[in-house]
Amino acid sequence: MTFPRAALRPAIVSRAQWRADETQRDAHAHYAGGVTAIFIHHTDTPNDYNCADVPLTLRNLYAGQTHDRDWGDLGYNFLVDRCGNVYEGRAGGVDRPVVGSHTQGFNRGTAGIAAIGTFGRGTAVPAPMEHSISALAAWKLGLRGVDPRSKVRLTSTNDKSRYAKGTSAEFNAISGHRDGNETDCPGDALFARLPAIRDMAADLQGRSAGAFSGIGVPVTLQSLHQGGN
Repeated sequence: MTFPRAALRPAIVSRAQWRADETQRDAHAHYAGGVTAIFIHHTDTPNDYNCADVPLTLRNLYAGQTHDRDWGDLGYNFLVDRCGNVYEGRAGGVDRPVVGSHTQGFNRGTAGIAAIGTFGRGTAVPAPMEHSISALAAWKLGLRGVDPRSKVRLTSTNDKSRYAKGTSAEFNAISGHRDGNETDCPGDALFARLPAIRDMAADLQGRSAGAFSGIGVPVTLQSLHQGGN
């Protein structure tokens, strides 16, 4: 089925490009019927990184979340760096509704996008990062025709969220991790930018008269093709 509000897919750095060791993860991905909401996170890692070094950061996050947290893989479906590069997170297909481990109780039917860095109060959110999060959300929600500015109802699948198992709750189609769980994630600064991200994503889906005709989303990450770290 093709939806009239589909947005263009941004360039996505694959797991092969950031050199994920596929022997370390759970070999079986799990899928939902579709993605109707996005949860935004931050990785709570340093902000002063060189974007050429992000593949190493991803491999470290991958090792920690796969083994130390026993999640079987990266918890996030996607990650975005401060230069605006978008990375494939959890394995299973970027265009498929892969069930992640990013928001307890609300992993099914949602996608987790993590901003690489720490975005507490007073921290500037880089414009390229914000643009790429918006473009990624616009594309992913557009696969199901979901308006990024809309409200959706989700049902908690366990008792580890803000809501008891089986409880239905209303969320923004683009929400913060803290909306579902007892956490500060994605940080006050990034959380405050979510209304703008929703509007930008809606524009990218052509939902307003002033819709964007294009946006500064990177199409390549040259350092990966040159070896990187």
